[in-house]
Amino acid sequence: MARRGATSPSPPSPGSSSFRSCEAPGCDAAGEFRAPRDRSRLRDYYHFCLTHVRAYNQAWDFYKGMSPDEIEQHLKEDNGWQRPTWPLGRLGQNGKFDPSQLKDPLGLFTDTKPTPNKTATKAPAELRAALDVLGLGWPLEDDALRDRWKELAKRYHPDANGGDKSCEERLKDINRAYSLLRKRLASMAPLSAGVAA
Repeated sequence: MARRGATSPSPPSPGSSSFRSCEAPGCDAAGEFRAPRDRSRLRDYYHFCLTHVRAYNQAWDFYKGMSPDEIEQHLKEDNGWQRPTWPLGRLGQNGKFDPSQLKDPLGLFTDTKPTPNKTATKAPAELRAALDVLGLGWPLEDDALRDRWKELAKRYHPDANGGDKSCEERLKDINRAYSLLRKRLASMAPLSAGVAA
């Protein structure tokens, strides 16, 4: 690579061994500029002088001789750089979209506006991920936790989803989150006032 400010090398002189003349008929100038011969041979070049390469480029039509269907097919292949493509998602599975996977605390994707919960306190840091997995807020009631766990367990059970591995992994996360929250709620439960003597 040439350094900044360095001059470009001069073209080879007509007597040297590296001299290549322009391939345009009747032109004796140096063929310094390459141009592809054909769309099927893009790495096989003509060598032209500047004047003739400009004229060649102006007349170049890559799609010349192709039908509209062939042009459309070529453009589609160009989107993936002529490599095979697959549908997005789990290797093309046509699984059902689960809206509970979207977290929308501000209600941007629904018609209902969020209602600020002034009584809510900030959840302990070690429980925030578990609460997010179950889609619950803090403070948390034991009954609400159990009801939400049952709902999600039914929804993501592999038997209900044809043995889908992603649902199985999601159910494992749900069970871990439920176990953690249940233990925390049990440790926070007030001791009974009446103790047997």
